[in-house]
Amino acid sequence: MTNTRAEVRLPTTDLTGDIGFFTKTLGLRMDTIYPADDPRVARFSGHGTRLMLERGAEGGPGTLRILTEHPEEFAGGSRELVSPGGTRVEIDEFDPPFVLPETEHAFVVRRLADQAPWVIGRAGMHYRDLVPSRLGGAIIASHIRIPDGGPVPDVVHYHTVGFQLIFCYKGWVDVVYEDQGPPIRLTEGACFIQPPEIRHRVLHASDGIEVIEIGVPAEHVTTIDHDMDLPNGVVNRDREWSGQKFVHNVAEGAAWERHRVPGYVSRDTTIAENTKNVAGVRVVRRGGGEVPWTRHAVDILFTFVMRGGMTLRGEDKAPHRLDPGDAFVVPPGMATCYADPTDDLELLEVSLPGSVDTEILPPDYG
Repeated sequence: MTNTRAEVRLPTTDLTGDIGFFTKTLGLRMDTIYPADDPRVARFSGHGTRLMLERGAEGGPGTLRILTEHPEEFAGGSRELVSPGGTRVEIDEFDPPFVLPETEHAFVVRRLADQAPWVIGRAGMHYRDLVPSRLGGAIIASHIRIPDGGPVPDVVHYHTVGFQLIFCYKGWVDVVYEDQGPPIRLTEGACFIQPPEIRHRVLHASDGIEVIEIGVPAEHVTTIDHDMDLPNGVVNRDREWSGQKFVHNVAEGAAWERHRVPGYVSRDTTIAENTKNVAGVRVVRRGGGEVPWTRHAVDILFTFVMRGGMTLRGEDKAPHRLDPGDAFVVPPGMATCYADPTDDLELLEVSLPGSVDTEILPPDYG
């Protein structure tokens, strides 16, 4: 076997001073130094890395990040240092706490006809942003498609999230999950809840597959798991990840009940129950009778139009006629009316938290 190793080269203007800094202050081990009569290069190792300091090397100062469980005890508690030879050193948490940003509430309408760009993302998937403001970083909603079906160039990975939904809008996709047995086919109208940090891998997709993905918060880390093979030979339907269970909900046989908004019916996807009310997901259709103005009191209420059309009316807002592929967010306390629905209207409604307190406004409102 051929010996191979990687190292990072950092320029230095003061190799002598850096030797003491990198060994005594940062706790690295010096492995080599040369030439003996006038040292120009020194190599160090430690904290999971190898680096080479070279006096007179081209390029500006580099940056070294050190992650530790107790940053207050490392290098005297400083979070930013500069070595004698110019290297910037950042000290940070080894496993930083998970923080959900405060929601910046806004009324958002995103129309497919506006031709927002599709961006090539992870594993060659095409992404269309449904909430460009991200509500201050509180949520990301993506319309994702894979134009050409077949094997997906994915690897076993997980997401550090508070909540994540995959709803199949069109086509199908095969995904394998940690502790959930063999690959599962997600079909049109069905959805997955991917609990925080559950390992998974996308395997195959149909031609023209389209899904709606919701992630909280908007910016979350995807980590590759190089050690786990999936399927992993375990089936544990009751396992929880951060208090949430894996959910595979299908449309067939679902019970339709009165929706929170009169004039509509909806089917629940059991997601509020299995996330302990972190989030709720409902598919909504036209029911019967008059459609009143309403207000809700939930932090985030996102809706995607899957079929048919409706007019979204909002207080002090121009009406929006919505068609398939359009999406909207209604902030808490804002009066709206889902007016003029077509008979085939079908909506995907996602709320955080799961239960949605709704006020029905008087018939003469608006």
